[in-house]
Amino acid sequence: MESEARDEAKGPVLHIVVVGFHHKKGCQVEFSYPPLMPNEAHDSGLLPEEWKYLPFLALPDGAHNYQEDTVYFHLPPLSGDLKCVYGVSCYRQIEAKALKARQADVTRETVQKSVCVLSRVPLYGLLQAKLQLITHAYFEEKDFSQISILKELYEHMNGSLRGSSLEGSQVYLGLSPRDLILHFQHKVVILFKLILLEKKVLFYVSPVNRLVGALMTVLSLFPGMIEHGLVDSSHYKPKSSVSDDLSLVESVSGAEDFVSVSVTDIASAGVAPEGVKAARPAAEPLSSGTSTEGDNNHLRPPSRASPESSESDWETLDPSVLEDAAPKEEEAGAEPPDAFDSQPGTPITVQPLGVSGQGGVTQGLVSGLEEDQYGLPLPIFTKGYLCLPYMALQQHHLLSDVAVRGFVAGATNILFRQQRHLSDAVVEVEEARIQIQDPELRRTLSLTTADLRFADYLVKHVTENRDDVFLDGTGWEGGDEWIRAQFTLYLHSLLSSALQQDNERLLADYGVPFVGAWKNTHNFRVWFSNKHPGMTAITAGHPFQGQYSVADVKLRLSHSVQNSERGKKIGNAMITTSRNMVQTGKAVGQSVGGALTSAKSAMSSWFSTLAQPAPVTSSSTPEPASEVKP
Repeated sequence: MESEARDEAKGPVLHIVVVGFHHKKGCQVEFSYPPLMPNEAHDSGLLPEEWKYLPFLALPDGAHNYQEDTVYFHLPPLSGDLKCVYGVSCYRQIEAKALKARQADVTRETVQKSVCVLSRVPLYGLLQAKLQLITHAYFEEKDFSQISILKELYEHMNGSLRGSSLEGSQVYLGLSPRDLILHFQHKVVILFKLILLEKKVLFYVSPVNRLVGALMTVLSLFPGMIEHGLVDSSHYKPKSSVSDDLSLVESVSGAEDFVSVSVTDIASAGVAPEGVKAARPAAEPLSSGTSTEGDNNHLRPPSRASPESSESDWETLDPSVLEDAAPKEEEAGAEPPDAFDSQPGTPITVQPLGVSGQGGVTQGLVSGLEEDQYGLPLPIFTKGYLCLPYMALQQHHLLSDVAVRGFVAGATNILFRQQRHLSDAVVEVEEARIQIQDPELRRTLSLTTADLRFADYLVKHVTENRDDVFLDGTGWEGGDEWIRAQFTLYLHSLLSSALQQDNERLLADYGVPFVGAWKNTHNFRVWFSNKHPGMTAITAGHPFQGQYSVADVKLRLSHSVQNSERGKKIGNAMITTSRNMVQTGKAVGQSVGGALTSAKSAMSSWFSTLAQPAPVTSSSTPEPASEVKP
């Protein structure tokens, strides 16, 4: 508490830093206010050992290809501090001949610099908005020795942001789930479940502003994650000491604090934690997974869903059943499902609890994070699981370091993407593609029919032109706040289902393999070890659970056809055939061409009917279950 009071007195902004590119020395700090090192001048290039990568993060790879760019990055805490340092950098370049005062070391045609803010609070978009204006003004001076504007920026930011609450829309400024769903469509649900499993996830795209925007928007779907869930997300050491520092391994990756189990291990062992006990202490100690009591809390998952489960055999249909026999190498390179076309659906009739109405936060007894009454945010980015919105090439060693159990990281350098063996999943943002090498993990993340209904429901509300409906607490239907509320409901329902006894049927709608893997993650074990009073008001079960209908069969078949290699070949063949028939019809004459065109239209109409899910009626698809406000 004393340290928090001390931080509050200092203000949320730690430093304003200018990073430039020197033709001989590379990226270097040219100015900092206050100085980064005690008893040093403002123009000193000395850096704390923990922040040695700061110049390479603030001035990203390939920056010379863009006139301007924006970077979000995380720095490890300095010794004595416990919380992540959030960085926002605005990069620009200017022609050297335009400078009023040209220094002797400026030998190139352009000058590249970044103005950076290091902050204690994760107000990425708000800091970016202020920083872009100042960066523009700083470059318009055409004299980089004029640093008074940077000192004024420091005083202004600390004055305006001091006492700012991490609640409300200002936390999510610039992060648009609506744009994310428009681009990734149903794959957003796959990304959500992928991070729940604490896998090694690498986002790849250029420029950096698109990269960090996509990555942080995905994290904003997790309730409370941006506000309170990233304080422990950057605990790493520079390369010189990261692998041989035993104290770091003990403090970050203690085996008694978390467990990391691969999906393949789970499948081979055939075990997954069972549901919750009827009663448990408020702060039940974490089990390492080797005790007798821990063994009694595991049960072998069934080879198929139970008869009572709403998850039927065709539900788990793998798209590979539609493919011919293929080499293992080709299977390993297969992609997760692509987006499916949506049809008009039933408007929402229930409203999930608004994010802003979930009460205050308290210090978690086990997680150490500030939690709400539901135990959220989940402690995903703790104990060596890193969140690095942008990763410089100099940090490449972190991908394989023994003290790092996983990460969600962003990169623009192609070397990161080429070394796929260092990541469980590579998210290529430009193509909206998720590359997963492990077939077992792909099956674990395959969407159930209830998940497909949920994804289809989101896509429809975002893409369709509908009358604006404003819902109290969740904003405009189909808007950013509304989308976050849907994922909050999804996660609340998943957690509530995990607490129920005899919950096999409830959890089957989320996917039996997925739930089995998730129950072995650090975030679930920590969350499960404590009581959360708000969960008593949450309805268990998938928000889109319900009986199957013809529309669901069509949705599943469409999903399988569109996301298998053979299905894609069939679609391409149909398109090619249709095009050739039109050309042939024009060549042989109007009468014959008319007949061929009619045949082509009939075939195209039939195939499009097969490939697209039918409109879901109110009788076939249930609305999501509502939450009861406590």
